[in-house]
Amino acid sequence: MSGRSPSVSVTPPPAALVVGSCPVSPWFVDPAERLRRQLRAQGITDLQDDPAEIPDNGSVIVVRADIAYDPALMRALAETPGLALLMPDRDEVAAVNVPCGMAADILGALAAGRLTREEARKHGLDPQLPDEAASAYRTALRKREPPYLLRIRRDNRLAVERRLYSGAYKGVTDLVTKYVWPEPAFWVTRVCARLGISPNMVTFASLLLVIAAFYFFAQGQFALGLLAGWAMTFLDTVDGKLARVTVTHSRLGNVFDHGIDLVHPPFWYWAWMMGLQATGQVPADASLLLAVIVGGYVLQRVEEGVFIARHGVEMHVWRRFDSYFRLITARRNPNLIILTVSLLFGHPDVGIVLVAWWTALCFAVHLVRMIQAESTRRHGRLTSWLSS
Repeated sequence: MSGRSPSVSVTPPPAALVVGSCPVSPWFVDPAERLRRQLRAQGITDLQDDPAEIPDNGSVIVVRADIAYDPALMRALAETPGLALLMPDRDEVAAVNVPCGMAADILGALAAGRLTREEARKHGLDPQLPDEAASAYRTALRKREPPYLLRIRRDNRLAVERRLYSGAYKGVTDLVTKYVWPEPAFWVTRVCARLGISPNMVTFASLLLVIAAFYFFAQGQFALGLLAGWAMTFLDTVDGKLARVTVTHSRLGNVFDHGIDLVHPPFWYWAWMMGLQATGQVPADASLLLAVIVGGYVLQRVEEGVFIARHGVEMHVWRRFDSYFRLITARRNPNLIILTVSLLFGHPDVGIVLVAWWTALCFAVHLVRMIQAESTRRHGRLTSWLSS
């Protein structure tokens, strides 16, 4: 009896070819280069510039350079042999995943915008509109949004940039990030892209502001601390959007950004309490208040992690209530609102007390939701209200 394990056939990822050109560069990234970055993000490394270099075997993705593709559509192309993506506004194919031997037969028509739905079917392809090829539900961004497929022209550059930007924005988040930062962050992100500033450079600036806010809070200079803190939260919006719209996100950058986001809030609350001591405004039971705030913050993070592990869905997107509650739950930005208002009324000590109470209340709300989720799970798997 042979001890050799049976061989497993592994289908290699397709090759890819970008055809045509585009003189307009949304977000100051050459469209062909944007497509190559998107393809690499899907694990496709065999990127060809010359049709003559297409491999003889396997499949090849052919994409037009004058089109902006939703990342979800690029994923669909990578995973679906025979797929032909149709422009939503006309009978015209924008991209295909075809056997390598077929590529030469359709390259010219595809590049010139003459490959129609009917012609694609004659070649044995499956023409699909964007909303047929990819789901509107974006798990990572916590929202529903139809996938885009946009022709890039000189007269619609800003519109394309705005669509790519909105596609990079999370749907379920706090009220400041959702309603206050989008427009100013769009323009700052655009300046960063134009100047070649990387997302990691923006994140590093955020780190410096985290440290500055901590210092000012600890010194009792609450106004300066809040100014640094709010600037940090703004840049925290910019760095992620810059990474997505320029397709320059990386695993290291993601860890850097989210690591800062996760760790710094408890230190700010501690520093605020130190500042109250420095100014002689320490509230009663200060140690207990700080324990509630820091402990509640950590435990709420634990609640979220347990919820995902148990149910495979984020707590904040389970039901509509959870998404609305995420707008105001005791996270950094809503707590900064409480501290800012309290300072405006001249009572930074009251602000930290209110943050403690709000943290405890939000922890209790999330605990109730976890119990309700366990009850609901008895009747079937939990799904997000956004996915239906």
